[in-house]
Amino acid sequence: MTTVLLVDDEKLILRSLEKTLLRAGFDVLTAADCKSGREAFAQNSGTVNIAVLDLNMPDFDGMPKTGAGLDLLDDLKKQKSDLPVVILTAYDEVNKAKDAVSRGASAFFVKGREQGLVELIQKILNEK
Repeated sequence: MTTVLLVDDEKLILRSLEKTLLRAGFDVLTAADCKSGREAFAQNSGTVNIAVLDLNMPDFDGMPKTGAGLDLLDDLKKQKSDLPVVILTAYDEVNKAKDAVSRGASAFFVKGREQGLVELIQKILNEK
C-alpha cells in the first residue's frame, strides 16, 4: 500500500484531496501545518512513500508563513533524502516552482485539478 503524507492548512482542500487520494487507493496521513507534518512523518517515516505539501501554511512555530512548505520539504529531505515531494500552491508561481525543485521537490502542482494530482503522484512513484 502506498502512503501519502498530505500537509495543507486549508481544511476543505485537505479533506477534498484526502478523499481523492483515498479513492485512488492510497493510504493518507494528514496534517495542517509544518510542525504536525513533521510529527506525522517522524511517526510513520518507514511507511510514507511520498509527501504532498502546501507551499504557504503555518511554519514550525505555528505562524503563517509564505513558503513554509519549502522549510518542511528541507526537513523531510534531511530525514529521508530519497522521499519524493510534491509542493502544492494555489497560484502558478514559476519562481517558487523553480525554488521548490532546486530544493529537492519532485514536482510543483497548482491546486484545483485533483485527478491531475493523482496522476502526478502515480507517475513520480513509477519513476522511483
